[in-house]
Amino acid sequence: MTIATDSKTTSYSAESPIRSAVGGVLAFFNNNRLFTSGVLLLLLLFLFGVIGSQMVSPKMADMGAAPLNLRPSAEHPLGTDGLGRDMFAVMVIGIPNTFKIGFLAGAVGVIIGTLIGLFAGYYRGYADAIFSSFADVMLVIPTLAILITVSAYVRVVTVEIMAVIVGLLSWPLPARLIRAQTLSLRERLFVEVAKLSGQNDFEIIVFQILPNLTAYLAAAFVGAVSAGILASVGLEVLGLGPQNIPTIGRTLYYAFNYSALFKGMWWWWGPPVVTLAAIFTGLFMMSISLD
Repeated sequence: MTIATDSKTTSYSAESPIRSAVGGVLAFFNNNRLFTSGVLLLLLLFLFGVIGSQMVSPKMADMGAAPLNLRPSAEHPLGTDGLGRDMFAVMVIGIPNTFKIGFLAGAVGVIIGTLIGLFAGYYRGYADAIFSSFADVMLVIPTLAILITVSAYVRVVTVEIMAVIVGLLSWPLPARLIRAQTLSLRERLFVEVAKLSGQNDFEIIVFQILPNLTAYLAAAFVGAVSAGILASVGLEVLGLGPQNIPTIGRTLYYAFNYSALFKGMWWWWGPPVVTLAAIFTGLFMMSISLD
């Protein structure tokens, strides 16, 4: 009887951290309805791409795969464009690719910005002056002009290369945010206690300061993803970026280039515009909630 009781007690204690973590996550989403709504909106768009890929062949997104300029019908739910592509297939492939560019660019920008912000904020002095000045210069220089120049000289642009190019120019804002918070946290009492306990600078940064920046990192990542998608769409509308890979921006480029708006082909430019509006609405709701 005692053994069984001990076993139950052990099982409960082993499961309690997991239950506590799950409960904390559920409580966070329940208490942050705006954030939850934004996540659900983006999740629905992502599921559209995942589920839609099971309903249509990717080859239908190739040029000449379908008759030209067909209005939406049962056979082609979103019609076809002037290049002979099924718009439903284009959106199914283009939405995940656009998400991929945004999330990769956001990750690259936040990682670089976090490393620079932590280093400059913790060590201050010359390191802070150098990195802060460099970040200020990068914030002043028009990012779009640099992106256009770099993209024009890159011969083969894939989704991954596009994301890296955008991400490498999106780190200054996260770096400024993390630097400001690090300057404040390094003066807190728990950092002094960590120093007295024998922890070195690396351990203090990783185990003491970085965990306290989780909310700021999440907010910075959401902002970087939004900026990455906006920058990539801007480049693609100008004709730069991935050439033969369906994305939301590339779809708009073809729609504008072939005068879909003046021809009344709303099914060519309408779905990309609505999708972008939904993406930025979801990211905005998440950003406001995190702020």
